[in-house]
Amino acid sequence: PRMRCASSPPSWSNAWPEAVPVPVPVHPADEGALVARLRAAGCVFAEDEAALLRDLPVSKREAAIAARIAGAPLEHVLGWVELDGVRLAVGPGVFVPRQRSRFLVQEAAARTLPDSLVLDLCCGNGALGRLLAERVEVSVHACDIDPVAVALAVRNLAPVGGTASTGDLFEAVPPALRGRLGTILANVPYVPTEAEELMPRDVRASEPLRTRAGGADGLDVLRRVALAAPDWLAAGGVLLSELAEHQEVAAVAVMTDAGLITTTAQDEDGTVVVIGARSRSPRR
Repeated sequence: PRMRCASSPPSWSNAWPEAVPVPVPVHPADEGALVARLRAAGCVFAEDEAALLRDLPVSKREAAIAARIAGAPLEHVLGWVELDGVRLAVGPGVFVPRQRSRFLVQEAAARTLPDSLVLDLCCGNGALGRLLAERVEVSVHACDIDPVAVALAVRNLAPVGGTASTGDLFEAVPPALRGRLGTILANVPYVPTEAEELMPRDVRASEPLRTRAGGADGLDVLRRVALAAPDWLAAGGVLLSELAEHQEVAAVAVMTDAGLITTTAQDEDGTVVVIGARSRSPRR
């Protein structure tokens, strides 16, 4: 199987601190050889990847090339991923946020009021909370069960004043946020058990199973989140989650059964976002 490569390979400008020496230019012949090596390893966008890898400092370049050829995701090799023009730190063993999740952020931004409190649940490296904060002036808290991912989220959220904590779903959320959240972004794992073997080999080898395993129908984690969300949302607050097109009907039922007013949105690529709103009416 071919390796998964970044769908839109990012530029390399300003990727390294000023203290790092300027990368040594690669001779054209060496560049051609690098492209050939990457192509032979199965990289579909070999030229684009070669352009990124050759700009690494010499001290890191060959190890990075070897790791990529061995099957490591390009984003893990480079140490960053770019979404919506924002460069975000990512590292080995941590879920790489997908370009398609920009649609989830777009839908959240359309429903999030300025100065809202936002929770990025199952945050990974904190990409979605950061991107939302780039669009709307909000306060973001993120949480994830993986402390390595949370450490990256702390770095990625720092420019927008966000915070992050470690724990299982809402157990990691500061109690002071209960009933006050305007938006919950929950990019939960949603790959059904039987579909795991269909995932790209490099994804299965490089990202923890827990970041995609959603149980028999892919909605096990969403059920847990939806049941707890009403207690954490402010009146009129919204929970948004991404899922596959074939899961839409079942996901709507999950949200509705949890007492949320549910709608969905879908982009041209088939990515579905299910949106559950807490009623604005006082609770009985």
